Amino acid sequence: MNFQFTKYSKIYYIISGVLMAVSIAALVMYGLKFGIEFNGGSNMQVEFENRPTNEAIREKLSGIDLGEVIVKPTGEKGAVLQFRGVEESTHQQILSKLNELSATTEKSFQFIGPSIGQELRNKTIIAIALALLAITLYIAFAFRKVSKPVASWKYGITSLIALVHDIVIPLGVFAVLGKFYDAEITIPIIAALLTVLGFSVHDTIVIFDRIRENILRRGMGNFSETVDWSLNQTIGRSLSTVFSTLLALLAIFFFGGETLKYFSLALIIGITSGAYSSIFIASPLLVSWRAWDERKSSKK
Repeated sequence: MNFQFTKYSKIYYIISGVLMAVSIAALVMYGLKFGIEFNGGSNMQVEFENRPTNEAIREKLSGIDLGEVIVKPTGEKGAVLQFRGVEESTHQQILSKLNELSATTEKSFQFIGPSIGQELRNKTIIAIALALLAITLYIAFAFRKVSKPVASWKYGITSLIALVHDIVIPLGVFAVLGKFYDAEITIPIIAALLTVLGFSVHDTIVIFDRIRENILRRGMGNFSETVDWSLNQTIGRSLSTVFSTLLALLAIFFFGGETLKYFSLALIIGITSGAYSSIFIASPLLVSWRAWDERKSSKK
């Protein structure tokens, strides 16, 4: 069986276009809710003898000027509290108030200044941008000997488009989750997004490499047929790799505890998006680009 993937490329582009548009709209309307690592503030992890409700904790601390207090349950009796930066006297006052609810043991307390948070946010943006640039340049270099029928640098550009697709969609989901469920962009989430970049580009390179091999083995021929043939040869490997990875991530999401929930969710969304873009976006884009070049040449 030789499924004609590139025949339905317009459908793939429409699906991705809609997902991208919705994600960008969510980012524009809601923005991203960054954790204290990026905004600065205090992070306190405590464990109660008898854990009160989130509402009871917030109400007990309402008399202290802490700004917005975010309460995240951990385990059966624990909780992570996040609020604005405070002095040591206020820190001790918070512990005193929590002890009035139930005997409380402080596990950790962390304070990050706003300037450090802003610096970390800037470095994160630079790190992601450099990663995307480095991946694009690497692919263009790796396929430098494949100049026909598509120039090597176009492999790099199509992979970049696919990678942007794989980053924007998870960010759009987190914009919605941040608005309605207080999901924050934290260091683990950034690590998950960088992992998605690596996973996605690896899958894309495997397919591109098979296209290169088939061009060298079968000659130029019909480029769309070569791409279809290559996709049929690699799709089994791609789907089995993604499926086995998702099984592990789903186990972490459902059974790994609250602290790993959004980390695993970012990976689940990103890897699923990456598998889709590698198969249905990056390779068909090469064919569409080739067809567009031919139409442009025929008009001259």
